[in-house]
Amino acid sequence: MAIETQGGWRWRTAPSHPHSVFLLCWFLGGVLLAFIAIPLIALAGYSAANLAEVARMADVRAAILLSLEAAFLSATFAALIGVPLAYVLARSSFPGKGAVAALIDLPLAVPHTVAGIGLLMVFGRHGPLGEPLHALVGIKFWGTIAGIVVAMMFVSAPYTVNAARMGFEAVDPRLEKIARTLGLGPWRTFMRISLPLAWRGIMTGITLTYARSISEFGAVVILVYYPMTAPVKIYELFLRIGLDQAAGAAVLLLIVSLSLFVLLRYLAHQRETIRENR
Repeated sequence: MAIETQGGWRWRTAPSHPHSVFLLCWFLGGVLLAFIAIPLIALAGYSAANLAEVARMADVRAAILLSLEAAFLSATFAALIGVPLAYVLARSSFPGKGAVAALIDLPLAVPHTVAGIGLLMVFGRHGPLGEPLHALVGIKFWGTIAGIVVAMMFVSAPYTVNAARMGFEAVDPRLEKIARTLGLGPWRTFMRISLPLAWRGIMTGITLTYARSISEFGAVVILVYYPMTAPVKIYELFLRIGLDQAAGAAVLLLIVSLSLFVLLRYLAHQRETIRENR
């Protein structure tokens, strides 16, 4: 609403009062938050008594450590090959770009057991990649951490590519052009301008890839049942012993994975804060 003053006209914003649309959105959002929080709270409360017992089980600890190690490798490889692809998608136009972007998102839509079957056909003992790689360089993807990393990376790499792409798209292309006019070559411009400015998006993608890799079950259990990752071990405990120990192992994995997730997000935020304060 415009009001007249001695200095002329100025706009006065209306008082901010909750209205029906805002309240409805909050209510529906609260339903979603409760839907997420209540099962986690119930899980923690149910298995608190079994947590210490499960934590003393060597096979459970080994499964969790294996998941963390394989997820770290998966996130690392996804960053090494996914971030360059994200930069290409953010900074260039070419025929079939939409198809490439859709292909990147495809693992998010494919059921993970289906993904596991496909990976087994390619990286299995007689697969077109699994057999020659085993014969030539001794790498096998069945019964090893290599297969676990492949399965994790297939389902989680899209998070790195998509988040990094949004990070690069948020960088003003004029900054890169100015750097080029000042004498920086393509590689120095990428390393000193594009990559640091897109760092928050890149780290968000890597963190999501790491977290998603830890939780992967369907593709891993088909391609590499053993050695068992933490989700596979939890499922095995549920079938063999029952809900109590499976719930305890689930809470232990939840504590470890959430702690690492919070730590990674904190480190990414701290790096961004330091860069902005320079």
